[in-house]
Amino acid sequence: MSLELGSISVAFGGFKALDNVTISLKKAEIVGLIGPNGAGKTTCVNVITGFQDPSSGTVVLDGQNINAKTPHDIRRRGLARTFQAGRLFTGLDVLDNLAVTGVGLGHSRRASEEEAMRLLTCMDAAQLAELPAAGLPYTDERRVGIARALMFSPDFLLLDEPAAGMSEAEANDLASIIRRIADELDCGVLWSDHNVGLVLSLSN
Repeated sequence: MSLELGSISVAFGGFKALDNVTISLKKAEIVGLIGPNGAGKTTCVNVITGFQDPSSGTVVLDGQNINAKTPHDIRRRGLARTFQAGRLFTGLDVLDNLAVTGVGLGHSRRASEEEAMRLLTCMDAAQLAELPAAGLPYTDERRVGIARALMFSPDFLLLDEPAAGMSEAEANDLASIIRRIADELDCGVLWSDHNVGLVLSLSN
C-alpha cells in the first residue's frame, strides 16, 4: 500500500504555494517534508487530507485518486493527521479525548478506552489519562493529539510540525516514539517540520 503525490501545485491568486510537489510514502516508512515557516508544508498536508483542493496534480492512495474526496472519507480510507494546534476537547479528560473517537467509529466504550490506554502507553503518555485536557503542557498536548489520530488505525499518519515549540530533548524523545509507531503499527509517517537535523535523523 502506498500514498503518492503526483506533481501537486496549489495557487492562491498569483501566489504559488506548492509547485510540482511529488512524494511517495509506503507503510512503515517515515518521509520528511522540510521547509521554513511559510514554505507550504501545511498546505501540502491539507491537500493530501482533503482540506485543500490542488490546482493541478493528483493524490493517489492505494492506487485510487482521492483528489475529490472529503476529509471524512479520506480518513476512513486510512489517512489520519495532526494539526499544529492540538484541537483537544477541553471539557474531557485525556482518556475520553481518545475514547470518544473510538465510540464515534462504532466501538464499545470499554473497547475504546482499552485502545486509548494502549495508544497513550505507546506515546509514553499513560500517566496523563485521567488529567483534564484543558491546561495540558504543550508537549503533552501534542502527544495526546498524535495518540488520538492513531485511534483511527491509520495506514498513514501525517504530522504537521509535531515538534514545534519543543526543546531538543523533547523533540528527540518524540522522534523515537514516532519511529516506534512506524515499526510496531506498520504505519507510514509523513513528518512535516522546519527542524532539518531532526527530520533527517528520523526519515528513511
